[in-house]
Amino acid sequence: MSILEKKVSNIGEGVKIREYLKSELGLSTRLIRSASIDKRIFVNDEVVKMNRVLNEGEIIKIDLAKDESQNIAPEKMDIEVIYEDEDILVVNKKPFMVVHPTKSYQSGTLANGIINYFMETNQNCIVRLVSRLDMNTSGLIIIAKNQFSHGMLSKEMSENKVEKRYLAIVHGKLEKTEGTIDLPIYRPEGIENGTKRIIDERGQRSITHYKVVESFEDASLVECKLETGRTHQIRVHLSNIGHPIYGDTLYGYGEEEEDLIKRQALHAYALDFKSPRSGEMLSLKSKLPEDMVELLDKVHSKK
Repeated sequence: MSILEKKVSNIGEGVKIREYLKSELGLSTRLIRSASIDKRIFVNDEVVKMNRVLNEGEIIKIDLAKDESQNIAPEKMDIEVIYEDEDILVVNKKPFMVVHPTKSYQSGTLANGIINYFMETNQNCIVRLVSRLDMNTSGLIIIAKNQFSHGMLSKEMSENKVEKRYLAIVHGKLEKTEGTIDLPIYRPEGIENGTKRIIDERGQRSITHYKVVESFEDASLVECKLETGRTHQIRVHLSNIGHPIYGDTLYGYGEEEEDLIKRQALHAYALDFKSPRSGEMLSLKSKLPEDMVELLDKVHSKK
C-alpha cells in the first residue's frame, strides 16, 4: 500500500479538502475525484467527502493504490533498474527496443518487460510512461507507478523542469567546444518518410545545449542537454550544423556505417528531477552501452 500523507498547517478558515489537495499537494481534479469515489481519502483515519472543511493539525492520508489493468502481455526480460521507490521506476533501455506496444510491435517491448517485472515483484502497477525514447536510442526512461507520480512528473516534463542529458558520437570535430543550437523543428507534410523532421521557421522553437566531451580525428563525443523536447531534436540539430550522429540512417550516413554501429550512436545517460513525493532532487546516470563503447574504440584508433 502506497500512502501519501500530509499534516494540515498554515490553513485559512473554511478551506475544504478538495481545494487543499489541489493547492498544497498539486493533485489533479481527476485524481481527487477517482480517489474520493473509491473512498481512498482520509482525514484523521476517517473517509471524508470533498466538501469537508479542514482544521489546523489534522492528518490527511491518500491511498494511491488502485486496482487497474492494462492490455499488455507480461514478458520475462532483463530489466536494468537504475532507481526505484514507491512512486517511480527508472530503467536503462537497451538499443533496438520499442518502448510501448504498437500495431507493428505487439511483443518484445520495454512495457512488456516492465509489466512482468511488476508482477514478479508483487507490485499492482500498470505502465505509466513519463518519458520515451526512439527504438534505436538507448538510455534512461521514467515509469510512474501511480496516478499521483505520473501527474506530477508529466507536469514537470511539460514545463521542462526535468533535465535530460544525452551522449552522442558525431562526425567531425566541432568548431566550438560548447554552445547552444536554437533552431525551429518542423514536420513537413507529404515527404516520403513521414517521421523525418527538418529545420524550418514554421516549426516549434527547439533548443539544444551541447558540450564536447572528447575529440578524435574525425569524430567527437558530445554531451547534449535538452531545453525543449521535440521529436528527433538532437539528431536534427547536430545534422544541421554539419555533425550528424554516427549510424543515423535518417539524418546522417547510417547505411554506410553498419560495420561501425548498427544504430544512431545516441544514449540518454542522465536525468535530474525532483521526487514527486519528497521534492528531493534525484540525479541519475547510466553507463554508455557496449556498442557505443566499441564505436569509441574504433574512432579512437584514428586519433
